[in-house]
Amino acid sequence: MDVHFSIGSILPIVLQSLLLSSSYGSLEPFDLLYNNAVEAFYRSEYEDVVRFMEGALSSYAEVRQSKVRCRIGCQDQHRFDSVSTDLQFFDVVLKRASCQNECIEEKVGTQSMHKVSEDVIQDFNRRIPYNYLQLAYQKLKHSDKAAAAAHTYFQANPEHVEMDQNLEQYKALEGTDLDHFVDREARPHQRSFSAGVKLYDSGDYEGAIAMFEEALQEYYKADVECRALCLGPQRFEEQDHLLYRYSLSELISDHFTQVLYCEHECVRDLAVRPGRLSPMENYLPLHYDYLQFAYFQMNMLEQALECAQSYLLFHEADDFMTDNVEYYQETLGRDLRPRENAEWYLRRHKLETELLVIGSENLRVEIPSGTNGWMEYVPISEKKNISLFPPQQLREGGPLVYDNVQLVQDSLALNGSQRVLLDNVLTVEECAELKHLAHTVTMAGDGYRGKTSPHTPNERFEGATVLKALQYGYEGRVPLKSARLFYDVSERARRVIESYFLLNSTLHFSYTHLVCRTAITGQQDHRNDLSHPIHADNCLLDPEANECWKEPPAYTYRDYSALLYLNGDFEGGEFIFTEMDAKTVTAQVKPKCGRMVGFSSGGENPHGVRAVTRGQRCAVAMWFTLDPLFRELERLQADEVIQALDNQSSQSHWDTSLNINPKDEL
Repeated sequence: MDVHFSIGSILPIVLQSLLLSSSYGSLEPFDLLYNNAVEAFYRSEYEDVVRFMEGALSSYAEVRQSKVRCRIGCQDQHRFDSVSTDLQFFDVVLKRASCQNECIEEKVGTQSMHKVSEDVIQDFNRRIPYNYLQLAYQKLKHSDKAAAAAHTYFQANPEHVEMDQNLEQYKALEGTDLDHFVDREARPHQRSFSAGVKLYDSGDYEGAIAMFEEALQEYYKADVECRALCLGPQRFEEQDHLLYRYSLSELISDHFTQVLYCEHECVRDLAVRPGRLSPMENYLPLHYDYLQFAYFQMNMLEQALECAQSYLLFHEADDFMTDNVEYYQETLGRDLRPRENAEWYLRRHKLETELLVIGSENLRVEIPSGTNGWMEYVPISEKKNISLFPPQQLREGGPLVYDNVQLVQDSLALNGSQRVLLDNVLTVEECAELKHLAHTVTMAGDGYRGKTSPHTPNERFEGATVLKALQYGYEGRVPLKSARLFYDVSERARRVIESYFLLNSTLHFSYTHLVCRTAITGQQDHRNDLSHPIHADNCLLDPEANECWKEPPAYTYRDYSALLYLNGDFEGGEFIFTEMDAKTVTAQVKPKCGRMVGFSSGGENPHGVRAVTRGQRCAVAMWFTLDPLFRELERLQADEVIQALDNQSSQSHWDTSLNINPKDEL
């Protein structure tokens, strides 16, 4: 039995755009071309690398689109509308299978119909070919194409430090402009959505409407394509098919359920950005949310009401949107229905969910994540929402605990939320002692021993943790008084942050580090990189999507961060806050002795450090968590050491195998 849906005028448009773009001819297998390109790379034959790799990418895309076009076309040509008997059902099935095989073979050729290895498929999914391409184009002096390839690769591999550095170098090359940094694999629906968000944020509501409407059209087109790709062979991981002796009905049920799983996961797939694990929160409904407010700003209330009603299809109990709908209805004096495509989408989703429950019970397997309800991976408590009424602000402005500590700027003055700038947290003498401690501990063998910074090749990095400093103090390798001061001032900072932000629970240390950055002489001319790139402390910043993904390898348990500066006698090194685009600077802090900047650790506070171009910049960097399960182990051990010292105990046990992670320094 086949379930057929009609989406009115939308599906014919999608089918037409897919079918009209069909092409004929035989394709060279993309896995063979890819292998040839890799071999050419290791022979340093870069022109061949480009020829083979570009051919592989083109062939890979054409095979994918041919499968989509053929499956949709054959499905439309051989329908189940008039099926009433088993023989008629299987007649349609056999005709579809024959149609698809002939169609795909005609378009790509028999040589491209073989099963490609999973390793090659994964390389293409991870955009590995673009890494080879950017290196080849670089060798061939094609900086514009190298920049595009590097940018495309980096979008799916944002943690690749070397590629990030390559991109900075391309930006500095003469003849390279921002137009060259394009994502060659950008998904149209996500590209239009991101463009719409940027226009919306800039106040260009008319332009935003055009882009969000385009994004919706592209989304539904991509949904059709995604589902077509699910109609191929399925994996049966739960069964051993060498011993598979199920009946015909069970076999059909098994395969259909697997296809249904795949189709249902398209909801998640279309909302996941390249290189990310988690989908964008509330992705499809958010289109209607942005649109209803943009139409409201343009005084187009009928369209605003349609979009608001469409949003409520996904989140029926949403109070903000319900208030908006009531406002539009009262102003217009009538009601309007949600958009047809949204209604159709939700009807299909509900029916799929019901069928999946039945199929899962029959197969005794669980419904995969994201398929047992729209809200499974977009919790309503976390979703974005645009109300006509302003939200309540987070609390701050509590006591500063110590009389000498002075408030310099609050969140309003720093153009953000949950931000504070304080002075006189340290005395001049304490700054000098801690700065000397950093050098002494480094000389004793801890920290980074003056090695090149993990963030830039133009600076050296050195520092120490609290526990190591106390250990070396106890052993007489550094002044014990200085090590104790490091411990005390970090606790002082923690108390100030906890009190100022009016937190209702204890703020625990997540990580503490005394760190210095030193400009390398002779490497500062024409420098355009940052001492530390723009980032957030508990999520992976994605400037293109205007999102921050709270998933590994980010330290998702961190809630607040603070930097306590020890000096200001250097050039550069300013701490900066930016917008989510990682470009627009919203506030800048010039370090000096005793100055501390504190802020919440999430995507609301992207930040970085400008290049240190002369001298040395030292600070105590601290990250805090409200979850006691993620308290810093070294800090707990340091607490025991302090207690032992206070009790004048000579019994101490040290753990000398602790590692310092250089990747997350502020």
